[in-house]
Amino acid sequence: MPEEELRRAVALARRLRRQEQHHLSERENDVDRRGFITASAGAGIAFMQPSSLLSSGRKIGADVPQQLSHRTARLRRLDDFVGGGDTYRMYIQELDATTRLADEGVYSEATGRGLRGVIAEQAQLAGWAAYDAGNHEEARGHYMTALAASRAAESTALEGNSLAFLAYLEWTVGGGSGVKFATAAYEALGSGAAPVVRALLADRLAWQHATSGNAREADYALGVAEQAMHEPWDEPGPDWAYWVDSDEIAIMTGRCWAELHRPLRAIPALEDALNRYDDTRARDKALYLSWLAAAYLDAGEVEQATTITSRVFDLSEGLASVRPMGRVRMMVERLEPHRSLAPVGALLERARG
Repeated sequence: MPEEELRRAVALARRLRRQEQHHLSERENDVDRRGFITASAGAGIAFMQPSSLLSSGRKIGADVPQQLSHRTARLRRLDDFVGGGDTYRMYIQELDATTRLADEGVYSEATGRGLRGVIAEQAQLAGWAAYDAGNHEEARGHYMTALAASRAAESTALEGNSLAFLAYLEWTVGGGSGVKFATAAYEALGSGAAPVVRALLADRLAWQHATSGNAREADYALGVAEQAMHEPWDEPGPDWAYWVDSDEIAIMTGRCWAELHRPLRAIPALEDALNRYDDTRARDKALYLSWLAAAYLDAGEVEQATTITSRVFDLSEGLASVRPMGRVRMMVERLEPHRSLAPVGALLERARG
């Protein structure tokens, strides 16, 4: 997405969040909505009107799912730069519009599968934004919608990704089924799955094993992910996996070893990849740095852990995501026994403020 389009789209997402937070009156909503649509159109992602894609007789052409996929890809890029609190309303509006289109239109079986695939992708986006904003029950509902839609679309890749999202949610809420969901996600893939998809789902499985204390299983899954990333593939992978590359696998490797309290394996992997990670992706960089801080603390390097945690604090301020500050609070708690050290004391004071 070009820089100017991205800037306008990010501004739109944040304005939508402010609208929801301030509970504007109906008249104010009408005025602001016109401004939102104008800004959104300038970003090339104006709110979709389902009727605009219906021809006479409410028919939906075979090219419509591809059009919607392109729209979804553009919206997906926002998640690189803003938190779920900024994007959630945009994502659910797009999901609602596509669902209405599928409900109201007339189309072929193949087009129907394509529409259900788009609905699965959009429900995953909505679920992720809800999760990132701390709304776990809403996230679960969207992920279940994505799972049902992916199965109806007969897409094992989307089904696996839906299950992987559910696994991540289970880990967060302490449901205890993360490994089960992540295993089912990887096993859902057919033999023709793109290597990048297999890498992603092996990556997710490794994380669930690591957070469950299963070091051997986590190491094996990480090896599967790394191998998949180097397999040749003639076709591009799905857009929803566009962000998966060797650096992301390295970061997950570092995070897994940090969770397993193996700092000598965690630190090199995280530092190498994060040296190439841009600060504009503030939420993700803050999160990944927090695991680097934890690894340094496990290694007994309290000052370095404190310095990195302060950096996490810097990147987290103003983000519409509950997760980075949650990691800051965790690190502050772990650093509390070292409060007599001046850098730690300053960080604790900042956290209290």
